[in-house]
Amino acid sequence: MAAFLARRLLGTPTSSSSALISASRAFSSSTTPIKATLFPGDGIGPEIAESVKQVFTAADVAIDWDEHYVSTEVDPRTNSFLTRESLQSVLDNKVGLKGPMATPIGKGHRSLNLTLRKELNLYANVRPCYSLPGYKTRYDDVDLITIRENTEGEYSGLEHQVVKGVVESIKIITRKASMRVAEYAFLYAKTHGRKKVSAIHKANIMRKTDGLFLQCCDEVAEKYPEIEYEKVVIDNCCMMLVKNPTLFDVLVMPNLYGDIISDLCAGLVGGLGLTPSCNIGEDGIALAEAVHGSAPDIAGKNLANPTALLLSGVMMLRHLKLNKQAEQIHSAIINTIAEGKYRTADLGGTSTTTEFTKAICDHL
Repeated sequence: MAAFLARRLLGTPTSSSSALISASRAFSSSTTPIKATLFPGDGIGPEIAESVKQVFTAADVAIDWDEHYVSTEVDPRTNSFLTRESLQSVLDNKVGLKGPMATPIGKGHRSLNLTLRKELNLYANVRPCYSLPGYKTRYDDVDLITIRENTEGEYSGLEHQVVKGVVESIKIITRKASMRVAEYAFLYAKTHGRKKVSAIHKANIMRKTDGLFLQCCDEVAEKYPEIEYEKVVIDNCCMMLVKNPTLFDVLVMPNLYGDIISDLCAGLVGGLGLTPSCNIGEDGIALAEAVHGSAPDIAGKNLANPTALLLSGVMMLRHLKLNKQAEQIHSAIINTIAEGKYRTADLGGTSTTTEFTKAICDHL
């Protein structure tokens, strides 16, 4: 079961055209180390990043980590706490893994995550959402993928005060970005054996912006007659997901809707602590990440759950074509959680981060 989930959900495609979805360069599965950027992040980030390194070592994954930490001062070249050198590392290595990063609210500089997406042109966020064998939630058969446009929409960062007491936020939707993410979603569905793509929108109200997004999805859908295509208004989509998530397969949507829907889907299967994620950019760039918060309240207490970052690491390995190691690690994670002996507090257990990590290594 675990092996099936690894193939089905974390990236083993069903055709050779997967090269268009995955890395644009060839990676060797030999013992030659692959250089990858690692952002341990804030709060619990360094602890769960250490778990990833330990598990990868136990699985004989030859990764040479180029570690970069969030600066304590704003870099004027990026207008954020991420330095230009950190961004260049991802551009050079083409692949990376990111822990949680916290951005102070209302401090006048760009969000760390927004900086990464904009500067690296990470146009699609891919989140597999699936029920874990042996971990009981309200739903037992969730199996879907959310694909979120990552660079524009309400998150374009264009806000200003019109007059005192009135502020304006501009939503940007472009044909280029919409076509790009729609193409990615349909090609992902085709190469991963998915049967249906749902375009999520609010074009009944935002007729120009969401209307353009839908128009692009319509055009791309015509190229894939073998894939079922539907358009779903976002509020109805939320209701349908809660009532019966099996109605969906691959969901593609603009930025804000994707932020909301992907978190909703995570809640169906146990929360953000169990949900992997990977950002796809042009020129073969992939930055996998844990999408949960930095949890400063438990930082340094050896209580954090590293599952989300570990599963995101598995997505990174799939991208690198290291499918054998990816499947081994994924199976070890699933078996550890299903066994139930070692679980962190958020999963209903009493294990420390160290104990949970060791249990995964033992299952390898």
